[in-house]
Amino acid sequence: MKYLVTGANGQLGSEWVDYLSARGIPVEAFNSSEMDVTSLESVKHKIESVQPEIVVNCAAYTSVDEAEDQSEKAFAVNGTGVKNLITACEESGCKLVHYSTDYVFSGDRDDEVLYSDGYPEDAQKNPVNEYGRSKREGEKALEQSNIDFLLIRVSWLCGAHGNNFVKTMLKLSEKMEEVSVVEDQIGSPTFTFDVVDKSIELIDKECGGAYHISSKGKLSWADFAEEIFIQTKNNTRVNRISSDEYPTLAARPAFSLLSVHKIEKEGLEPLDWKSGLSVLLKKLNG
Repeated sequence: MKYLVTGANGQLGSEWVDYLSARGIPVEAFNSSEMDVTSLESVKHKIESVQPEIVVNCAAYTSVDEAEDQSEKAFAVNGTGVKNLITACEESGCKLVHYSTDYVFSGDRDDEVLYSDGYPEDAQKNPVNEYGRSKREGEKALEQSNIDFLLIRVSWLCGAHGNNFVKTMLKLSEKMEEVSVVEDQIGSPTFTFDVVDKSIELIDKECGGAYHISSKGKLSWADFAEEIFIQTKNNTRVNRISSDEYPTLAARPAFSLLSVHKIEKEGLEPLDWKSGLSVLLKKLNG
């Protein structure tokens, strides 16, 4: 099985490249300057040249706040980029694995009552910011296509590569005795190494359609920060604040927990979030 990975320099793309390379699985990986997903010509050329069986799309515009002012760029990468990959994969007959986000859901407090175990894959989509709307645009293109695809939603992504919440908290703790973190946004982290492991399992099982990959557990960002400091034996205190006390350009869903029942039915065991954090911290210290 030969893979082509887009967005190879990002958190998830780097994890994919590490995983495949370590196992001697053929892979061609491209960053955004090498393969511009917003250009159909670029996408077709790379896929035709590599001739992969599986295309893993990790290319994404992920700057949530900047997307409010740069929505055209966000939609170009997260929407048009997916449409270009669909066209090229259809012509080449390869499977497309694409990653999306918990931000396609509204995060309404009523939904927290309705979906106490997390949003199922088929829950109504109603994103509250431009980033979420651009990611939903890519999802809709997949859902309306005739190609073999896996649409995998993740939440609160963090891993050994790139920037993420865990690394930010560790960096802040080096110079601050107290950090302020919101306690009224609820979800669960997804660890990049777990995403790749489970994506491979779904591919091997020849699964198609939408799946959620996230950790088992329900927590706030403040809970997450406290656990980071507990596991690293760090004395930094967490000042729990509301979202109103930490205004951002883009609205954030108050509730964005993803249900993992569907992957459980496929025989995949969701990772406990504290265990996942422990593994990540060991990787970061290694």
